[in-house]
Amino acid sequence: MICAVAGMTADANILINYARQAAQRYLLTYNEDIPCEQLVRRLCDLKQGYTQHGGLRPFGVSFIYAGYDPQREFQLYQSNPSGNYGGWKATSVGANNASAQSLLKQDYKEDCDLKEACGIAVKVLSKTMDSTKLSSEKIEFATVGKTKDGRIYHHLWGADEITTLLKEHDLAKDETGADGDRIVS
Repeated sequence: MICAVAGMTADANILINYARQAAQRYLLTYNEDIPCEQLVRRLCDLKQGYTQHGGLRPFGVSFIYAGYDPQREFQLYQSNPSGNYGGWKATSVGANNASAQSLLKQDYKEDCDLKEACGIAVKVLSKTMDSTKLSSEKIEFATVGKTKDGRIYHHLWGADEITTLLKEHDLAKDETGADGDRIVS
């Protein structure tokens, strides 16, 4: 399982460590990986508990979780600081979340492949982020997939891959070099 974070990174680190320990305990107890929704629920139970006790500050972080388990196959969840979570086909968190959700509802197709989904993602980012052109320094991409032989993989995209994707959709940031030549990153 992989996750994206919006909010306080220090809080996210605490919750990610908790999730790792919960997954390891489950693996040790049952000798199989924890189902995605069960891990999300455990994290959200902890987050929700911090909203109920006086003197405790709630975790100020929203997550998007992407994962795979044999029972439900590929899954995407979103949780907010209150501990509320839900499953999605496409979602966003962070600044301009409402605009991004609206664009995702318009552009998402049930039968899109990975390439189309990445295209939708960069278009939504370009329309909802403050900058006019995107660059690999400003965004990160990660994908979860299944190889032809059935192995599940998580891929964190490198800067070159992100730049290539941005160029394919004409969203790459234009820069001017010291000698006046135009550089496209």
